[in-house]
Amino acid sequence: MSGERAAGLDGSGVALDAALIKARARELGFDLCGIAKVRALERASFDRWYANDWDARLAYMRARIEERLDPRLVLSGAESVIVVAASYGPSRDETLSTAPSAGEMLSVARYAQGRDYHNVLLKRVRKLAAWMREMGARVYAEVDTGAVAEKAWAMESGLGWIGKNGLLIHEKFGSWLLLGALVTDLVLDADARHPDRCGECSACIPACPTNAIQEGRLVDSNRCLAFHTIETRAPIPRELATRAGGRVFGCDACQDACPWNRRAREGTLVELRARPRQKVLALEDVLAFTDASVRADYVGTPLMRAQRDGLVRAALAVCKRPLTGRVRELATTLLEDSCAAIREEAQRALEDDAATTGSPPHAATKS
Repeated sequence: MSGERAAGLDGSGVALDAALIKARARELGFDLCGIAKVRALERASFDRWYANDWDARLAYMRARIEERLDPRLVLSGAESVIVVAASYGPSRDETLSTAPSAGEMLSVARYAQGRDYHNVLLKRVRKLAAWMREMGARVYAEVDTGAVAEKAWAMESGLGWIGKNGLLIHEKFGSWLLLGALVTDLVLDADARHPDRCGECSACIPACPTNAIQEGRLVDSNRCLAFHTIETRAPIPRELATRAGGRVFGCDACQDACPWNRRAREGTLVELRARPRQKVLALEDVLAFTDASVRADYVGTPLMRAQRDGLVRAALAVCKRPLTGRVRELATTLLEDSCAAIREEAQRALEDDAATTGSPPHAATKS
């Protein structure tokens, strides 16, 4: 086979083929594994996303764009892309919606209710890659932060289709999926590209509280609550904060609305399952967070991405107005916080509260 390298052999002389790789992925705990033949992806949707600044100019999204489009630039001689997926879907006895309960409670996106998926998945992806290398394959492996367009390759490898909310959807697991990708020089049998199954349904689009979902199955990160509560430390635009509905870390509104998620299967990896103390957070507790308390309670979870300052900043932005007496006291104290973004959100919360109640606004003493 000219210019191509066939599958390698293990120690017993068994060929490392697609079936064997998928079996190993299942052993490692992945719910899905698909394979696609390497090619350059069509770039029209990527270019439109970047041209409109819908990526919010995130540095890691702008880096290595050409490599995202062509895995052969990531691994010379690449022939196949392997995509693995793990579900973080709800158990049968768990309520689907992560919308906040009544009162001063704040909700956390479902993916962040368990252990940090970067660590959980990356460990297993690396094991799969190491096993393949032992048989002579060359492999590039990553989870989320590398140079592979995982969702696009997941569709190419038959794992699902890109929904109108820009997320990968699988018929049995819905969109509650976390992805990893491996690029290899092995020539493997490819799976068929998955057809679109959204049909006429567009329930996710009006479900988005900030109108972030655009045409072409793209999301404007500038309007997305996940971006504003997780990715950035800048003040959350008031127009968006007032629509947040108490969502302090991420947003599942479009996923909760998707019919495919109503009957989604529970995932295999227990580390990704929701833990009660991460599903909702008490507003007063969040406003009293310290760096030490956040590390003690949430180390090894996605909430550490925001850290203490990010969680407090977001809580002040999205909490209900008018403020309760205790929240007003905490916000007043936070006018003196060392974090500028927290001081700004505390000042805004108190000004909003004053406008609602008719009480005199507090003035910040630190600039």
